Formats: sequence, structure tokens, C-alpha cells
Amino acid sequence: MRVTVTKKDNAVPVVIHTEFIKLQDAMKYANIVYSGGEAKQLILDGRVKVNGEVCTMRGKKLYPGDRFSFMGGEYLMCAHETQ
Repeated sequence: MRVTVTKKDNAVPVVIHTEFIKLQDAMKYANIVYSGGEAKQLILDGRVKVNGEVCTMRGKKLYPGDRFSFMGGEYLMCAHETQ
């Protein structure tokens, strides 16, 4: 008998309606920070990871499928689905 174990993805989906979104804007859009200035400082301090690596570029472009994490929370960028 073969048993397969899969890890549950606990990432919070962040749906965007454009091709990409900049990291600091994604943090504001996901209501993680109150202002762009706060996001800028957290990113420059190296407290945000993009796709598992520390990112200090606040203008980093995130596309659907990219992930960013901050203070134990993980966020997954998702494309807007048309109905």
C-alpha cells in the first residue's frame, strides 16, 4: 500500500486585476500595513520574503503564482478570474 502525504497550503490568496503588482502595493492591498511608508521601511529592513528569499526591493513586481511572507503570514498572488 502506498501512502501520499501532502502539505496543506495556508497561504492567503491576494487576487489582483492587473498583470503584476509591486511588493509594497501588495502589502497595502492585503491590509498588512497602513501606509506605503510603513511597507517601504519593513521591506528595506529585510523583514519580507518573496518566493522564500529576503527581498529589499519595494518595487519588486509580483505576478500570479508569486508568494510573499511577512511575520509568519504567507500570501499568494492570484489572477482575477473572469466569469
